[in-house]
Amino acid sequence: MIRVTFIGAEGNSREARANAGDRLLEVAQNDGQPLEGTCEGQMACSTCHVLISAEDFARLPPASEEEEDMLDLAIGAGKTSRLACQIILTPELDGLTVRMPPGHRDMQGR
Repeated sequence: MIRVTFIGAEGNSREARANAGDRLLEVAQNDGQPLEGTCEGQMACSTCHVLISAEDFARLPPASEEEEDMLDLAIGAGKTSRLACQIILTPELDGLTVRMPPGHRDMQGR
């Protein structure tokens, strides 16, 4: 099992467990995190934008150019921003800490 700690925009923290090969987006959604994922992982939106802890960011594979372009549209993007739909969990990512951004874009108008 891979442990992922989610930190909400208000600072509340929850630990979730995932399997190797799971996408971070689905793990977050199953944990009740406010990630919309409107495009269902097709990198056509930035509604699954998250901030990875600085100490964990280097453990991730680099973002593709397409992901970087989508992150330019994300609200509150920073140096450690990633799209949760593009992060496939591996045993090497056990203990990953992920912060929800302070704002998000609701593409479904809710």
